[in-house]
Amino acid sequence: MSEKRHKVGDIRPSQLLFTYGIGAIADLPQLSVLIMGLDEWNPDQAQELVEERLLAAVKLKLGNQVKQLLPPPFVPSEGNQTGEFDLVGVPVAPFPSWMVCPRCRLLAPLESKLFQIKYNPYRPNEVHYVHANCQTPFKKEPIVIPVRFLVACSGGHLDDFPWLYFVHRGQSDCLGPLKLDEYGVSGSTTDIMVKCQKCSNLPPRSLSEAFGESGKLHMPRCRARNPHLRDFDDDCKEQMKTILLGASNSWFSVTLSALSLPKTTSELEQLVSQFWSDLEEVANIEELKIMSRTFAKSDFKPLTKYPLEDIWAIISERKKEPDEEDEKPKIVDLKTPEWQVFSQADVKQNTPYFRLRPVASPLGFEQYFAQIVLLEKMREVRSLIGFTRIQSPGDFADEPESYQIKTVSLSQNKPKWVPTTETRGEGIFIQFQESILQSWEEGAAVSKRWIKVNLAYGDWLARRNLDPKKFTTPSMRYLMLHSLAHALIRQLSIACGYNSASLRERIYSKKPTDEHGPQAGILIYTATPDSEGTMGGLVSLGEPNNLGYHIAQALEQARLCASDPLCGEHEPVSQDSLHWAACHSCLFTPETSCERGNKFLDRALLVGTLTNSELAFFK
Repeated sequence: MSEKRHKVGDIRPSQLLFTYGIGAIADLPQLSVLIMGLDEWNPDQAQELVEERLLAAVKLKLGNQVKQLLPPPFVPSEGNQTGEFDLVGVPVAPFPSWMVCPRCRLLAPLESKLFQIKYNPYRPNEVHYVHANCQTPFKKEPIVIPVRFLVACSGGHLDDFPWLYFVHRGQSDCLGPLKLDEYGVSGSTTDIMVKCQKCSNLPPRSLSEAFGESGKLHMPRCRARNPHLRDFDDDCKEQMKTILLGASNSWFSVTLSALSLPKTTSELEQLVSQFWSDLEEVANIEELKIMSRTFAKSDFKPLTKYPLEDIWAIISERKKEPDEEDEKPKIVDLKTPEWQVFSQADVKQNTPYFRLRPVASPLGFEQYFAQIVLLEKMREVRSLIGFTRIQSPGDFADEPESYQIKTVSLSQNKPKWVPTTETRGEGIFIQFQESILQSWEEGAAVSKRWIKVNLAYGDWLARRNLDPKKFTTPSMRYLMLHSLAHALIRQLSIACGYNSASLRERIYSKKPTDEHGPQAGILIYTATPDSEGTMGGLVSLGEPNNLGYHIAQALEQARLCASDPLCGEHEPVSQDSLHWAACHSCLFTPETSCERGNKFLDRALLVGTLTNSELAFFK
């Protein structure tokens, strides 16, 4: 939004966690805007999402003051576009603030008042700035465009490119005006020149001097700016790094997710838990009776078949639970409760919102898998807890290690809530035979490979200034499970009707010596917020005949890669990577589908490859 709070466009709620979250830049047709911090959001525009396990994990990372998980605000489909819902949305600000006129090539910041905003209330995505006093004659005022150069640092700071400093070769009192010229059509930085029109004795300067080793000599130190919070940190020792507008390394989200699990077999208790954010405010049964008059015409309709006395008994009992808000939170293991529910596969726990069904092992692979569980209905809740820039720390799969990652704050003050989305869909849970897995993992070749994995992971952490002693190297069983999950996602996406970006993995991996171990399973589920995730196309492929065929096809595709022998011979020795025999031609999936950012993958752990046949789990 501008200073007058104009509506400027629309994005999907899921994009606020993975693409255009707080601190990220969203590209509009004529403008670029920065998503502002939580201090400027209106939490009253959203209804709370209840997921106690995820809330506990968020509190561990951000503090006990976090009270709620709230979805992004949205305009109801029946709402007026320019009426009461006109200001419902996420606050944004124009960024970068420097714009260039495409005709006269004037380069100036918006605060100079040389550019004027034009807003169409019926087409908010067309909001733009114009150069009203452009000296180049033309019928219409030219629409100015954001400059495509920014500066950032690995500490998470973002700033406008220091144009005045750069063109004057240091600090100067001269304020321009500046002119940005492009020669040729390649768009290369060597063809882009910036010049101060006031300082005629200064020659134009090429933007190529702001990149690479030259940039380290000519660019100033980072100003420690947090534009999404409208403030600066006390200090930053990092060097400014020039990046392009829209660069993929300008923003990396850090999220936590949990699957909603039934706490009890009682459907009424499940419903009370689902609507707890509203029912918690009920003080007595008389208030509940008044509230019940609207049950039939609202989301509370499932409660109408139960006596109010039974509903109040559960509410009053739940209110008696001890308040642990002041206690120091403990490490939250998000995956172990999920593993226990899936591995037990108790159909008595099924509810209208969570339904599983165990089936036989896939044909031809009975010796490898203990059971298959089809999740016909499920719910995932995911929260944004921070972000990084320049260097992605990787997603640490909701493990305790993820709480140690230093992230940029979402607000100036400690947040009392975090942006959260929920998706409902389906999935296939595959549980491995523990005895066969342990025998494979204890083999000499596999044990030798783990030593290399440990060294590579330590080097990768050290490059990001993270202490390797504080992080646990994933086991070889994790690498194998992870690699199979990727191979299956690529294979299942061909037949299930969902694209690969609509599928997500969740790996359950613990050795017998680990707490709550052993665990060995993978969950492949739909991760799309629309109706595509609930059509049953994925669950149908989990039946024994179908799944056996697709596992065989996935393994066959893993034997050879279009990039062999380069792919099969790849090792992350002295390279900034954490994968072995894996690439975009064989195992890589969209990063929103992978819980580790396409790291810890090796198809040689599944089947024999051209260069390695000793590590294969499937003989």
